[in-house]
Amino acid sequence: MKELLADVTPLRRSPGFRRLFVGQCLTMVGSQVTQVAVPWQVYSVSHSSVALGMVGLAALLPIVVFGIYGGAIADSMDRRRLILITSSGSAAVSVALVVQAVAHADSLWLLYTCVTVQAAFFAIDLPTRRALLPRLVEPEDLPAANALLLLVFTVGIVGGPLAAGATVSLGGYGAAYAVDVACFVLAITFIAGLPAVLPEGGGRRADLSSVLEGIRYLKSRPVLWMCYVLDLNSTVFAMPTALFPILAVERFHGGPELAGYLSAALASGAFLGSMFGGWMPKVRRLGRAALLAVLAWGISLGALGLAGSLWLAMLLLAVAGYADTVSAVERSSILQHETPDELRGRTSGVLTVVGAGGPRLGDVRAGLVAAACGPAVAAVAGGVACVVGALALAKAVPEFTRYRMAEEAAGAGEAAAGTVPADPAARTAPADPAAGTVPATPPSAAAQPGGTKRSEPDGSGQTTAARSSATP
Repeated sequence: MKELLADVTPLRRSPGFRRLFVGQCLTMVGSQVTQVAVPWQVYSVSHSSVALGMVGLAALLPIVVFGIYGGAIADSMDRRRLILITSSGSAAVSVALVVQAVAHADSLWLLYTCVTVQAAFFAIDLPTRRALLPRLVEPEDLPAANALLLLVFTVGIVGGPLAAGATVSLGGYGAAYAVDVACFVLAITFIAGLPAVLPEGGGRRADLSSVLEGIRYLKSRPVLWMCYVLDLNSTVFAMPTALFPILAVERFHGGPELAGYLSAALASGAFLGSMFGGWMPKVRRLGRAALLAVLAWGISLGALGLAGSLWLAMLLLAVAGYADTVSAVERSSILQHETPDELRGRTSGVLTVVGAGGPRLGDVRAGLVAAACGPAVAAVAGGVACVVGALALAKAVPEFTRYRMAEEAAGAGEAAAGTVPADPAARTAPADPAAGTVPATPPSAAAQPGGTKRSEPDGSGQTTAARSSATP
């Protein structure tokens, strides 16, 4: 049983990763409280579901616009310093949220502006953190490190709404946003000793040619672009969240609370995958493991359309969430291990856009098919399409399923992957007096207070289950 628990080897081996991990734990608390409080405040001001939907739009657009370019910035400068800049900017937005709440401004446009600006900082920060991670751990520890960061996120999406509810009830919206500010300060203080981490070769100017260089590199490496296409295949064809309200009412004869149970089941599967994923770092056939996990995701969500009981539906969703965690960990590890350090920011920027757009396209598909043919057909057809698409992709790019990170190749992978020794002080520039922190995840697509909704991608390789079941 002990071998199944999350592998904490990266925390033991790498002081830099310990700082990053604890910083992310701290900011996860604050960011989740803010992500819940913003939609609640919007609803309390407007009492409009349309206004709630605008929160999601305000977060999505800057992520799409800044996602790829943010990766180019991450490949142009000291990544620790860039995280400090984006974190400080996000913290300033949280301070503005505190001020408007205390002043009872009750301005929807002010709230939307805060969401948009914070999402823009997030879109730059996310690929920066993804690019930084392989510089803090050994290549063979990447799967374990990704699983630990996913564990932080899944715990946050479960506990965050509870903490937010208690904070808003006791102190109002201002107190909730103040928690976010306090967590920023603590995280910045904790990781103040993280040294500067410049891209290999010193980096290059962040411009259009830099972005195009990253895209051309991905096009030349089928193993890498398969990581993105598999994610899109999973989310566009089989994303189930748009079906939860319909299934809750029409299949299980319930209401919003049952839709919440379905969403929680998906999130619980992702949590179990992170908590009991100690076996994942031992897998060397990363491509095959990712493909099998996508197939399990598709089969489980296809079977959801045929489930006659709530408990069976929740079990299938938990299996899907677990499988998605495996897929996310293995795909992220392939991307981080195989991409040269000077390009990691840009390849991670593409992943940011894919992670933000794929689930939303999947919700549109599910909604349209459900409207035409019913939720059962939408779920079954989506699952079948996901499985068929994954098999077709595997046949088209056989080198992906053959991809292997052998034990004997792990050490040699340092040079190819642009990694450095486990002690950050031994492989980076001298420590800078400035400190970096892991920024809070911005508010994303809104839901009715008390309901469920998606959150933007977090950390390194966030699962689609986590993207779909977070309650901002």
